[in-house]
Amino acid sequence: MDENKITELDLNDVPEVYHNLKYNDGEIFFADNITSIPGLMEKFKVNFIAYLMVVDGSLSLELNSLPYQLKKNCSLIVDRKTVINNVQHSDDFRCLICAMSTDMGFSFINKSLMQSVMHILTHPVIEMGQNEMDLMVKYYELLVFKMDHPDMNFGHETMRNIIRCFAYDLLSNINKHLNRDNDDMLRQGDRIFRRFMLQLADNTNVNRSVKSYADELCVSPKYLTSVCRKHSEYTASELISSAVMSRIKQLLLYSDMSIKEIATEMGFDNLSFFGKYVKKHLGLSPNNYRKANHYGK
Repeated sequence: MDENKITELDLNDVPEVYHNLKYNDGEIFFADNITSIPGLMEKFKVNFIAYLMVVDGSLSLELNSLPYQLKKNCSLIVDRKTVINNVQHSDDFRCLICAMSTDMGFSFINKSLMQSVMHILTHPVIEMGQNEMDLMVKYYELLVFKMDHPDMNFGHETMRNIIRCFAYDLLSNINKHLNRDNDDMLRQGDRIFRRFMLQLADNTNVNRSVKSYADELCVSPKYLTSVCRKHSEYTASELISSAVMSRIKQLLLYSDMSIKEIATEMGFDNLSFFGKYVKKHLGLSPNNYRKANHYGK
């Protein structure tokens, strides 16, 4: 086996390697353990965002070559492009997992929670109090209950709203434990990255140009991209695309706006270009994406 070869795992690959998912709709999946996943002990890279809660036992692993230890009531946030290695767990280990696409992850970012997001990028393990962990587990149980009772599940939108509340409470819990750093004490790169992420979190901002964002921040596009790579391992262009696609997907699935109205709302002057942009990122035209996701049903 080539020691330098790293298997990459996309969200769409998960059902093929792990058949015990509680829920999977292509953008989100839930599972209640990882111990039976084939190849878990090998080095691999994830191309999605994952949240793991340790319910019992302990877990150790390496994220991007850095070692981490988790015990009961610890949570782990795994960002996209993270390389995972040396996964080991105790015999009584039990966990709950929620994973989502990067695009959907952007829909949870807002100004009040930005400090949590910044913290997670460098501190992926969170120790929670028992009440905080109980709340997260109850969210998970509610979602599983709705999945197990389809007659009480009124469509994707209700599921997404529960997941959104789940994410907000998680980030709020993290925020509560953080020391409030004075912005003046942050290094320039930290301040630039935080301001850039706040710009992306603004749903009224439809800009797709790295240069435009860099100009607003009074830095060069090259410097902005280097800051983004340092803080998130994404380029500025990748982060912009993820934020734009998150907003487009929300409008396609959860609004009654026409395709033309959405294109205008998102700053596309040319409907044809909008269609090509969506197909490039989603693999489907805007209309077909709506149909594939049961829009209007």
